Amino acid sequence: MPRLLRHPAALLLAAASPLVFAADPVPYADLDTDTSGHSHMPGVVNVKGERQHYRSLSATGATKTDALLMDLPQSVRVLTGDLLRDAGVTSLAGALELSSGIAKQSPLGGLWDSYAMRGFTGDPNFGSDYMVNGFSSSRGYNGMRDAANTQNVEVLKGPASALYGRGEPGGTVNITTKKPKFVPEYNADFSLGSFNMKRAAVDLTGPLSDNFAYRLNAAHEKGDSFRDTLTVERSLFSPSFIWLLGDRTTVSYEIEAVRQRTPFDRGVLAVNGKLGAVPVSRFLGEPNDGPMTVKSLGQQLFIHHDLSDQWILQAGLSYRDSELTGYSSEANNLLADGRTLRRQRRHRDFSSTDVSGRIELVGKLTTGTIRHEVLLGVDAYHFDDHRVQLRRNPSAGNAYAIDIFAPVYGGVADPLALSIDTQEGQKAHGLYAQDQIDLGAQWKALVGVRHDSYDQEVTNNRLNVSNNQSLSATSPRVGLVYQPSKAWSLYASAAKGFRPNSGISINNQAFPAEQSRSYEVGAKLETGKLTGTVAVYDISKRNVLTVNPLNTDFAVAAGEVGSRGLELDVSGELARGLRVSGAYAYTDATVTRGDNTIVTGSRFANVARHSANLVATQQFSLGTGTASFGGGLQYVGERLGDVAVSSKFTLPAYTTAKLLASYSPTPKLRLALNVENLFNRSYYASSYSQLWVAPGAERTVTLNAHYRF
Repeated sequence: MPRLLRHPAALLLAAASPLVFAADPVPYADLDTDTSGHSHMPGVVNVKGERQHYRSLSATGATKTDALLMDLPQSVRVLTGDLLRDAGVTSLAGALELSSGIAKQSPLGGLWDSYAMRGFTGDPNFGSDYMVNGFSSSRGYNGMRDAANTQNVEVLKGPASALYGRGEPGGTVNITTKKPKFVPEYNADFSLGSFNMKRAAVDLTGPLSDNFAYRLNAAHEKGDSFRDTLTVERSLFSPSFIWLLGDRTTVSYEIEAVRQRTPFDRGVLAVNGKLGAVPVSRFLGEPNDGPMTVKSLGQQLFIHHDLSDQWILQAGLSYRDSELTGYSSEANNLLADGRTLRRQRRHRDFSSTDVSGRIELVGKLTTGTIRHEVLLGVDAYHFDDHRVQLRRNPSAGNAYAIDIFAPVYGGVADPLALSIDTQEGQKAHGLYAQDQIDLGAQWKALVGVRHDSYDQEVTNNRLNVSNNQSLSATSPRVGLVYQPSKAWSLYASAAKGFRPNSGISINNQAFPAEQSRSYEVGAKLETGKLTGTVAVYDISKRNVLTVNPLNTDFAVAAGEVGSRGLELDVSGELARGLRVSGAYAYTDATVTRGDNTIVTGSRFANVARHSANLVATQQFSLGTGTASFGGGLQYVGERLGDVAVSSKFTLPAYTTAKLLASYSPTPKLRLALNVENLFNRSYYASSYSQLWVAPGAERTVTLNAHYRF
C-alpha cells in the first residue's frame, strides 16, 4: 500500500472521551482490579460476570459523557455486542438493519456502506456518515465496514451538529471499537458459508506490563457471491494499545487497516419499468475488468487526563488515508428490443486524506441546587480529495453491448477518455459548549451550541478552473426531560444543523451548505429487563445534494426537503432466556420545494414509508451445555427506485426471514448456524435508477465456530 504508507503513524492525538473507555458489555472481566476493587483505569466501571444482553443503559456518543439513556432528550439505540453476536452480524450494514428509521441506499457498486437515517443519506460522493470512537470516519473511500473490531454501535437519532459539527439532521452512527484489557483473553472465529465463503477472525488481548495492554482484532473473508462470476475478498487488521501513565493519565492508540477487492457491480435492471425479467444473480458488467480495490488506513491516539475528581482534559488528532481504484462496465441504456443492453466503461482513481483533532474540557459543578455537567471544546479538520475518472460511453460504432437474457462476456470498449479530474480541499474549525443540567428528581435539560467556520476550494484540473467559498454557521440544540417515575421518561428537543457540500456542479460551481431544523418529542421505558423508545419528529432541510439525473457524474441541489415520522425501538428480555429486539418506523420523506428536475412532493429514493424488524432468541440448557434458537423478520415497504424523482419507478415491498441457532457444549466453545433469507425470496434492497438496481442476497447459510482459549 505505497500511497497509504507515505504518511507516518506519527503525531496522532485523538480526544479520549468516556466513550473510549466505556464498560465492555461482553460477559468477561473488563480490566483487572486491585485488592480494593478499584480499576487501574480512572473512570472505568467494570462489568464482571454480568451480561447487558440487548440493553444498554448509556450511550456515550450522544453527549461525549457517560449519560444515561433515560436522561437524554433524543432517541438513541445502542446495538450491543450480545445482540450483534446473536444476530450473526459481521458488518455495519447488518448491524443497522436492527434499528428503526434506517433505509439502504445504492452502495456504489458494492464498494461502501450507504444508508439513509430518517430519510437523509449524507454526502453521495463518500457513502453515509458514521463515526468511530467519536471521530468522523466516513469521509473518503473506506469500503464496507467489517464488525470484527466493533464493541457496539450507537444509533444517535436527530441532529448532532451542536456537538460534532457537520452532519445529517436525521442522525449519525457512532461505532465503539474493542479496547485492550488487563486480563488475558484469546478468541478465534472460523466461518464457512454459502457461495464458498470462508472467514477467519481473531480477538487477542492482555497486558504487556502492569500499565500497558494490547488488543489485536483481525479478520479475513473471501468467497463467491450469489451474483454470477463475482468473488469478494475483505481484510481487516486492527491493533490497539492502552498505556496507564500514573493514576490520572491514560493513552490509547489504535490502527485500522482495511483492504477490499470486489468487482464493481451495479446490479440488475428493470425491463420496461418491471423487475424480475432477469434473475437476481445475473451480472451485467464485465468480468475482465477485474476487481475494484479499496484501501484505508486509519489511526487514532487518545489521551485522557483527570485534572481532579470533577474535571477531565482530553485532546488529540485522528488520521485516515484512503483510496479506490479499478475498472467497471455499467449499464447505459436498454435498446428497443428489450434485451440488448449498451454499457459504458469507466476507470476510477480516487484518493483522500482526512486529519481531524479536538481539545475538550469536561467537568461537574453546582449552582445552588442545580447540578451541571459541562463540556467545552474546540476542534478542526482538514480533508483533501483527488478524483480522476476515465470514461467511454457506447457509440454507434461500438455499443459495448450484452444480451441480458443470454450474456456473453468478453466485450471490448473503445479507449477511455478523461471525464473527471478534480482536487478538493476542505478546512473547518468549530467551537462548542454543552451543559447537561440536573434540575431535580424529575427534570433534566440539555443545551448546546456550536459555531463552525468552513473553507472549501475545488479545482477542476480538466478545465483548469477553480472555485472557493467560506461559510460559517451557528448550530444550537435544546432538550428537556421529564421523568414521572423511574421507569418512564418523556422528552422534547429542537436543533439546527449545518453541513457543507462536497464537489462541484455541472457548471463548475461549489455548492451552498445544507441547513436544517429538527423537532422531536418522545417517551422512553426502562424496566429491569426491557427498554423501549417511541419518537415523533419533524425535520426540514435546504440545499440538499442529490445526483443530477441529466448527468450522473454530477450532483444538483434539490431545493428543500422534509421528513416527518414515528419510530419505535424495543429490546431486552421478555421472559427468562427470551431475548428480543424489535423496531418499527413510519418515514414520510419528500421534496417540499423542487424544480423541473426534482418534482415537489416526490418521495426520497429508497426510503419506505413503513419498515420493521424483529429478532427473538430463546436461551436454554442442553445436556451439560447451553443453546439458543430463534429467528428474525425484516420488512421494508415499497420505495421510489430512481434518483430522478419525477420517475414513477418503484421497488416492491419485501419481507425476509432468518433462522438463528447456537450450541455451547463448554464455556469456551460456541457453534452457531445462521440462515439469511430463509425462504429464498427474490427482493431488491436499493436502487439508483431502472438500470442500476441492487438485488438482495439469495438464501445464505453460515456455520460459525467461536473458541475462547
